[in-house]
Amino acid sequence: MLRRIVRERREYIYRKSLDGAERAHYEKKRRVREALEEGKPIPTELRNEEHQLRREIDLEDQQTSVPRSIDDEYANSTVREPKILLTTSRNPSAPLTQFVKELKVVFPNSQRMNRGGQVISEIVESCRSHEITDLILVHEHRGQPDGLIVCHLPLGPTAYFGLLNVVTRHDIKDRKAIGKMSEAYPHLIMDNFSTQVGERTANIIKHLFPVPKPDSKRIITFANREDYISFRHHVYEKHGGPKSIDLKEVGPRFELRLYRIKQGTVEQTEAQSEFVLRPYINTAKKQKTLGA
Repeated sequence: MLRRIVRERREYIYRKSLDGAERAHYEKKRRVREALEEGKPIPTELRNEEHQLRREIDLEDQQTSVPRSIDDEYANSTVREPKILLTTSRNPSAPLTQFVKELKVVFPNSQRMNRGGQVISEIVESCRSHEITDLILVHEHRGQPDGLIVCHLPLGPTAYFGLLNVVTRHDIKDRKAIGKMSEAYPHLIMDNFSTQVGERTANIIKHLFPVPKPDSKRIITFANREDYISFRHHVYEKHGGPKSIDLKEVGPRFELRLYRIKQGTVEQTEAQSEFVLRPYINTAKKQKTLGA
C-alpha cells in the first residue's frame, strides 16, 4: 500500500514538472511576442531559441491560449464536498480539546477523533480508506495551541502553520456581542493572497469548505497582513433595509503563520517542499511571502 502511494505521488510530481516546463515555454513565447509587437529587441537569453519560438508563434492564432494546468490534488473538489478529520497531539490539555471542539463547528463536514496512541501513518492510512479528503492536526505547547497542520489526501499537499493569539469562543470577553453558532456552509473572504505562494495557500484553505448557499448568513474571513493570516468568524442578520445589518462575531479567533508547504502527505518524510519560510535572511523584512 505504501509503495503504491509513493508511486502515485512520484507520477503526480512528474506531471507537475511537465506542466511547469510547458508554462516556462509559454512564457518565452509571450516575451518574444511582446518584443515583436512593441518593436523592441529580443531578450538576450532567448536569442538562441528565437527562430524556433517565432516559427511556433506564426503557426498559432493571434491569441495564444494559456496552457491548461494539471492539478490532480483538487481535481474532485467540485464533484464531492470535503470530508475532514480533526485530531490533536497526544495527551491533549483541556484548552486544546476545547479549541478543537470549536474547530469542528468552523469546518463543515468534519469529525473529531481522539488521538490516543495512534501514530501519524496509521491515521493517514485510515483516512485514505474512509475517503477523508483532509486531515487537520492541532498541536500545543504548555496548554496553548501553537501549531496547525492541514494535509490534503490522498497525495498532498501538506501545509504547516504556526498558531498565535488563540481566543476561543468562551474566552471572548463581550458575551453580549457573540452570535449564535451556525452550522450553515459559510461564505469565505480571502484577503490579500496575491503572490504565487499566497494563491497556493488560499487554494489549500478554501478547499476545506464546501460551496455555501446564497442565503447563508455565516462569514469566515482569512485576512493576510504582513504574512500573518487573521481568522475571524461572524454571522449577520438583516433588520429592515439592506443598510441595517447586525454583524456578530461567533469565534474562535486566531492568527496563522505559514512556514512550510510540502508536496506529499504529512507522514512522508522524503517529500519535497514547495515553500519553506526562511526569516533569517538579509531581505526578509522587505519580502512579503503571501501578499503585498
